[in-house]
Amino acid sequence: MKTEFNRIKRLPPYVFAEVNAMKARLRAAGEDIIDFGMGNPDLATPQHIIDKLTETAQDPKAHRYSSSQGIKGLRKAFVNYYERRFGVSLDMNKEVCVTLGSKEGLANLASAITNPGDLILSPNPAYPIHPFGFIIADGAVRSLPCTPDAEFLAALDRAVRNSTPKPVALILNYPSNPTALVADLDFYAQVVDFCRHHDIWILSDLAYAEIYFNDKPPPSILQVPGAKEVAIEFTSMSKTYSMPGWRVGFAAGNPVLMNALIRIKSYLDYGAFTPVQVAAAAALNGPQDCVAEARAIYKERRDILIEGFGQAQWHIPSPEASMFAWAPIPEPFKHLGALEFSKLLMSEAKIAVAPGTGFGEAGEGYVRIALVENKHRIRQALRNIRIFLGSAGQVLERAERQRAAS
Repeated sequence: MKTEFNRIKRLPPYVFAEVNAMKARLRAAGEDIIDFGMGNPDLATPQHIIDKLTETAQDPKAHRYSSSQGIKGLRKAFVNYYERRFGVSLDMNKEVCVTLGSKEGLANLASAITNPGDLILSPNPAYPIHPFGFIIADGAVRSLPCTPDAEFLAALDRAVRNSTPKPVALILNYPSNPTALVADLDFYAQVVDFCRHHDIWILSDLAYAEIYFNDKPPPSILQVPGAKEVAIEFTSMSKTYSMPGWRVGFAAGNPVLMNALIRIKSYLDYGAFTPVQVAAAAALNGPQDCVAEARAIYKERRDILIEGFGQAQWHIPSPEASMFAWAPIPEPFKHLGALEFSKLLMSEAKIAVAPGTGFGEAGEGYVRIALVENKHRIRQALRNIRIFLGSAGQVLERAERQRAAS
């Protein structure tokens, strides 16, 4: 019987699996691991959203099959959100689709538009579904730098001039997971102009649009005039309203891409549970102070972490947005690489982070720290970090002895 499957063979070993297995072993042994690894929001879903879910679930009719494109009330609420937040008008029937989180939408659209061997351009480092959604769909991926600047634009031009076949799509993700970088409208405008000229689709992941820490909210690529000719954008309820397990996201933009996504989803799912969609509409239509409160909590956590780690001599750039810090490995440990450093940090300091190589080879030398522990746990981590970095020589010597023994 066949045990090797072609699509699975194209997926490398999941880097995070090794770290997660180690975390599970340590916790099983009674260790208290402070977990900054997975970007899994820990804040409670606002009560009025839960109340709407509970109320709707009492209706027997709400338990029937839903709509794979999303119920009308939720699509309308999302259209209103884009209008008030970005000043972008959307057709709820032709330019909007509800997804089971942004990850599902990206993966299904990749499946819908990719022919075997099609070339896709994706930043590196990147959230894994961005390149691997297309690899699973039998596409090929060429990496670009992740910085939203002239270097990216020059690399984009080189990729189009020097690639055969010509790229069919470009992935963007700002605010970025994992790097927390933010793009501005001028950058988006240049990318849109380039992609319109070269007939390249743009898939923009805007999942962290509402987690920002200054007075300049991250823009949408759809704010650029003409963007809807080539671009589709994915957003999520997970971070904005602390609803990660609810699995509600959206696609918005180009009607050709939208039709492809809606058509393939019609074969694969019946949409999210109707009470979940009704509650999501209540989140978008209801009071937004809960979003501002969550943003303030993430900002406080960011400030405590960045300042405290800096005082311990681990200097990390302060992210302008997202719920992540992209941290260069401290100098004494750089030679270990991201994966071995992450394992050492967990075993010695009882702190879990995500190794940068889990996001692509350009993530080597970095770890991603998610702001998903409360401020008291962050301060506990700071104490552990000071001890860990203050005894770097002894830690490395002990780790070397353990490697030699094994």
